[in-house]
Amino acid sequence: MTKLRIGLLGTGSWAERTHAPALAAHPGVELTGVWGRRPEAAAALAQAHGTRAYSGEGEDGLDALLAASEAVAVALPPDVQAPLAARAAAAGCHLLLDKPVATDVAGARAVAGAAEAAGVASVVFCTMRFAPGSAAWIAEQSAKKDWFTGHADWLGALYGHGAAPSADSPWRRDKGGLWDVGPHALSVLIPVLGDVTEVTAVRGEPDLTHLVLRHTTGVTSSATLSLSAPKAGAGVGVTFRGDSGTAVLPPGADSAVTSFTAAVDALLKAAETGEPHPCDVRFGVRLTEILAEAEARIAQA
Repeated sequence: MTKLRIGLLGTGSWAERTHAPALAAHPGVELTGVWGRRPEAAAALAQAHGTRAYSGEGEDGLDALLAASEAVAVALPPDVQAPLAARAAAAGCHLLLDKPVATDVAGARAVAGAAEAAGVASVVFCTMRFAPGSAAWIAEQSAKKDWFTGHADWLGALYGHGAAPSADSPWRRDKGGLWDVGPHALSVLIPVLGDVTEVTAVRGEPDLTHLVLRHTTGVTSSATLSLSAPKAGAGVGVTFRGDSGTAVLPPGADSAVTSFTAAVDALLKAAETGEPHPCDVRFGVRLTEILAEAEARIAQA
């Protein structure tokens, strides 16, 4: 079997714990290298997975990795990711992107435009859409057409006691739960209830956002989002209610590496068949548009 040559952009904790191990172990992938803004971090991660390190813009920089690759997986902050992803697409590389694609609509649309112009495949890693357990549950609920409403809670305790490595992420501190966990909630609500046609948003403190959404099906839903929940009150939950009864998202049992491996599988299939994946960059643009509208509503309040 011919392997797809994929380069990794990013050397942070998410790249180290999830992207690199999944790519290096995937039987359909050749990990062509690791690019990072810090040469020492790129070298360490590349050495750990038996591949080559790239950094900067020289002959061992980003252009060299793109030339050696047929696709890139990106584990970078969204507004660093967006211009590099557009550059990778222009170089003919398929895209495996993190969510959100960007935190401004223009940046997200630029990535989508570059991918369309180059004819490359794309997948946005919305975890719940690829974790085998939750993906099967979402597909099951999407097949039912009698929902009355839905609600999602995505309440993280990222800044509490024993904070995770991602707590040091400047973009998360700046943009908060709306942009970090909001894409997760939307990625579950939208396939079941339809695209969002209207957004209302209210901000609480600290970093607590309430969304009320109207969908193309006419159904309304809501979401509660935060990265600053008390540890005892943190958690994830999704409930749909309708004529079929009540459906509750089962507890997650799939690791991040398992979920990311499924996203890699999806990119391989899209690249081979030319069939767009439901979570492609166009879906990523839609998520950015909805979250930007919510942010604007909050600013107007």
